[in-house]
Amino acid sequence: MHYIAFNPRQPLEAADSLSDAEAAMPVPGPRDLLVAVRAAGVNPLDLKVRAGLVGVPEAVQSLGWDSAGIVTAVGSEVQWFEPGQAVYYAGSFDRSGAFAQYHLVDERLAGRMPAGLDFAQAAALPLAALTAWQLLFERFALEPGKRTAQGSLLVLGGAGGVGSLLLQLARQLTGLTVIATASRPDSAAWCSDMGAHHVIDHGRPLLLQLAALGLAPVTHVAALSHTAQHMPALVELMAPHGKLGVIDDHAHFDAAPLKSKSISLHWEMVFTRPLHGTPDMQAQQHILGKVARLLEHGVLRTTLQRRIDGISAAALRSALQDLEQGGAVGKTVLVAQRSGWTVSQRNDRCTCQRQADTGHIGPGRRHAVNQPQPAQRGGDIDRAIGGVDAPAGRRVQSEQPDKYQQAHGRRQQQPGAALVAQP
Repeated sequence: MHYIAFNPRQPLEAADSLSDAEAAMPVPGPRDLLVAVRAAGVNPLDLKVRAGLVGVPEAVQSLGWDSAGIVTAVGSEVQWFEPGQAVYYAGSFDRSGAFAQYHLVDERLAGRMPAGLDFAQAAALPLAALTAWQLLFERFALEPGKRTAQGSLLVLGGAGGVGSLLLQLARQLTGLTVIATASRPDSAAWCSDMGAHHVIDHGRPLLLQLAALGLAPVTHVAALSHTAQHMPALVELMAPHGKLGVIDDHAHFDAAPLKSKSISLHWEMVFTRPLHGTPDMQAQQHILGKVARLLEHGVLRTTLQRRIDGISAAALRSALQDLEQGGAVGKTVLVAQRSGWTVSQRNDRCTCQRQADTGHIGPGRRHAVNQPQPAQRGGDIDRAIGGVDAPAGRRVQSEQPDKYQQAHGRRQQQPGAALVAQP
């Protein structure tokens, strides 16, 4: 199979910093899904791992921790998925990433792909959605769907992938007054579209801008980038007993200034569950299920802004160079090419559900996303965030007859063997 190898010892512009390579087909472990990758999202994490700023095991051969594709085989102990189903997921960076033709992911970390989205639109979401959901509803202990007044949330760096989902979730599922920071007109407009009540400029004094808006001290802050640089201002603008959530990386972090206001510090690291094999790993599957339903009900929208045809070294280098320059809004996704077509040109998914967007977007073209819907309330949200996708111990069934399965058939699963889609 094809994959994109990376060399952390070379600068990104070097020819061998990223290269197209071949490897044997991955073999699924007991809880693994083997996924034919149809699209993979680009994240700041890819830059950090490639540059050696975030350590990964030697066995990690490829980048890419945002993916959507079709399950082609499952391990012997898989309970929730079967070949032919479409999934989306972030996975874990202690395993090779999804910039590859095929990819392995633990089923507990994967969710069914949202109906009505194509693979690129879905691949833009998992890592950011998981990070944003866990920060809001686990670290900050807010209750999703409880929309009574709960204070305020400042999102430092609101226009990126995580910020875009955090703004939507906070606006739609909580009663917080949502404030984003952005430094350019286009990124400020994006934050407003994502749901921010107010947008202020993080290049100017934050407290003065909040005061000019007549806003009370902030109760919750999600610091997504350059936290140390803004730390004095954040402490100044936060209310006593406030909550500070941090996702960016630091060699050293001085939390002492938080003490006088009894501000609690909350780290959010999206890969904690898979890296440490926590008993609640499957919570990520459930979160992705809730996010899928919110997307299907029109409560959330994809954050895809740019798609590039081809999962190749050249395409990834171009995407990472743009990301390295900073200032991007939304997400960039690489889309697999197969037999002369791109996934976005297909008129169905493996579950035969019609795609919302079937138009081809050429290399490097910006993707025209739908305009945000008005804030949803009541039944749609309650139905979307309630429950899980399927009862324990049962496989998720396709909603309609599966063309992939009809065309290829399916081998019988033997005890201890993987279930495989027949070639």
